[in-house]
Amino acid sequence: MTNEFTTLNLRSELVQTVAELGYTQPTPVQSQIIPLMLAGHDVLAQSQTGTGKTAAFALPILQTLVPGQRTVQALIVTPTRELAMQVSDAIYAYGRQMDARVMAVYGGQPYSRPKRRLESGVDILVGTPGRLLDLIRQKVLKLNAVRTVVLDEADEMLSMGFIEDIETILQETPAKRQTALFSATLPKAIHKLADRYLDAPKAITIEHQQLTVETIDQRYYLVNHQDKLAALTRIFEVEEITSALIFTRTRAGSSELANMLTLRGFPAEALNGDLSQDARIRVLKRFRENHIQVLVATDVAARGLDIDDISHVFNYDLPDAIDPYVHRVGRTGRAGKSGMAISLVTPGERHHLSRIESRTKLKIRRAMLPTEKDIFEYREAQLLNKLTMWLERDRAKRELEIVEELVGEGHDSVKVAAAALKMARAEEKQRPIAQISDVRFKAGKRAFRDGKRKSYKKHNAGKTPGNGKDSHEAGMVRLSMRRGRMHGIRPNDVVGTISAHAKIPGYTIGKILIKDKITLVDIPEKFVDQVLAKTGDYNFRNQNDIAIELSS
Repeated sequence: MTNEFTTLNLRSELVQTVAELGYTQPTPVQSQIIPLMLAGHDVLAQSQTGTGKTAAFALPILQTLVPGQRTVQALIVTPTRELAMQVSDAIYAYGRQMDARVMAVYGGQPYSRPKRRLESGVDILVGTPGRLLDLIRQKVLKLNAVRTVVLDEADEMLSMGFIEDIETILQETPAKRQTALFSATLPKAIHKLADRYLDAPKAITIEHQQLTVETIDQRYYLVNHQDKLAALTRIFEVEEITSALIFTRTRAGSSELANMLTLRGFPAEALNGDLSQDARIRVLKRFRENHIQVLVATDVAARGLDIDDISHVFNYDLPDAIDPYVHRVGRTGRAGKSGMAISLVTPGERHHLSRIESRTKLKIRRAMLPTEKDIFEYREAQLLNKLTMWLERDRAKRELEIVEELVGEGHDSVKVAAAALKMARAEEKQRPIAQISDVRFKAGKRAFRDGKRKSYKKHNAGKTPGNGKDSHEAGMVRLSMRRGRMHGIRPNDVVGTISAHAKIPGYTIGKILIKDKITLVDIPEKFVDQVLAKTGDYNFRNQNDIAIELSS
């Protein structure tokens, strides 16, 4: 098989690795970016989701790594911890034959591990702006030897208020460095950033290859987190699935879900980073040859999976970044065939789903889960179809003789048929229909204000989620703090501090309104208790012990 990555003058180890991951032909962004970065140019790339940009900057970075260094040689800045982990995993996979030392740092992560790793030596560091700044201020992270900086999804970092943090980080790196900036859009603020920190960049624009939406039915089900498995098995009952690829966020999650599905009568196997290369090949061979119909995988493990007849793709865990959604959904509906892309979405993820729709310009419709009545009716319809088929075939000669013998012994022929159907349905007992709880949109039973308990339900009596004073967005709750513009508060302070202390994803934080003396911020309902529980612990711009409370 010809591998066109050889035409990009990459090291043989990298070409071999991408081939093992299933890549033989570079995407347009890879074909353009890789030669430019290998030649040492700065790059300003307008690249939409799903174009393969991670490999575009990762492979040149790996190509130029100097082994045995104790300092960080390349820095990738991302807007969210989820994207940081995704990029880190990808670079680790690409550089596995080179023993590249890759690490991701992000808010909510204990400081001890990155400190130890940085002391022992890290080649490539991937991180979110807030955590990178924290490590710099603690004098744990030194960027004086960095030779390449990548700003990934720069427009997202702009919208989250991180541009000032990025500038501070860039000022810690050498003036002579290579910088690559990737952004889906190029507003004026991004151009200003590029003008200030990029040196004669090569500007390229990569058109996004849209999904063939005509052949893919995209829908989502709104479920509580604890009901995801029950919801998935209900969907499995009524869908005509020939082959299904289910995505989970973690390796452990993929193995656990595969086991739980198998126990419930839906045989499945996991495909994740814990498998050896030989085991991976065997699993994929069984899947391609339809010996197994259900494969549960992580994004990284599914790289290079090239199968044209996957009927269903499931997002058991909705991906945290936009690119993975596009890659996942694009694995069904290929070669002119119809496909189904199904996402299980929790109430707190609705805002993120809207972001995916907006960025990909795709409409994902909501569907209702099958009821117990629907499933029972479907099972009986399947049974009757199978029975009718056998009657039409008229190929049950020995079985007919058995029935005649039973009738001859005095048994009623109708009861014999009923008993036979009962036996045929025995396997259904292995598939009990799990109960599904009603989806709830409240934050929790209690909230806190100034150390005193206050009923969240009472506070919001008569309000409709998403309206009134609690928020301007559905599913969000408005909180406030007594610090504002006059105290020097900025949007990135709010996002970074709340995310780090309350341990919630920064991208889930909604609208931020900074007034002179107070700041209002929208938080997903499911995270409100976490945020309020830390009230008095927040530190904004060296102002300690700040309380966050429900907005009145």
